[in-house]
Amino acid sequence: MLDTFQALAEPNRLAIVSLLKAGPRSVGDVVDALGIRQPQVSKHLSTLKAAGLVEVHPEANRRIYRLRAQPFMSLQAWLEDYRALWAARFDEMDKILEEIQQPGDEPEE
Repeated sequence: MLDTFQALAEPNRLAIVSLLKAGPRSVGDVVDALGIRQPQVSKHLSTLKAAGLVEVHPEANRRIYRLRAQPFMSLQAWLEDYRALWAARFDEMDKILEEIQQPGDEPEE
């Protein structure tokens, strides 16, 4: 999980992942979309690949990158535990606020 967070922490890599959500893209497509140089894009894609977030498929003389679903499903499952924790805490806070503001009570300003 740490590799995933480290890979996504860099803004250009996060932008690349956002682009790839729409579908597979070549390195050149990413360069054109983000306006950064090809060596930088290649390095970022290499990092994303090493983290297991993308896979590459050669097509003639181009390399086509696409997102891998499994790491994002694992990330979602990991985050779901925290969503449930915070939802329960917010529910508790709502109950406390309801108890504080009994019907007929005027909220303090």
